[in-house]
Amino acid sequence: MSAERELTVLSREWCHLCHDLIAALAPLQQELGFSVRVVDVDAFPELEALWSEKVPVLLAGDRELCHYFLDEAAVRAHFLRIG
Repeated sequence: MSAERELTVLSREWCHLCHDLIAALAPLQQELGFSVRVVDVDAFPELEALWSEKVPVLLAGDRELCHYFLDEAAVRAHFLRIG
């Protein structure tokens, strides 16, 4: 799968909002055909410094699609835009 069809979730192992966002992505992932990479911000000090208060964050490349809760419309708009 190409990099443009991959979303990244900046997450924390102990974060229930993170687990909820990842679970909410699953039906969209099946429907729209993209991969999800989960990155634990606590393992990367530079990411933790940038995103700490916003986690979970859903990124398309370097672009934030949403944080805290899944914005399904933003995900759909992203994939419509890239085709």
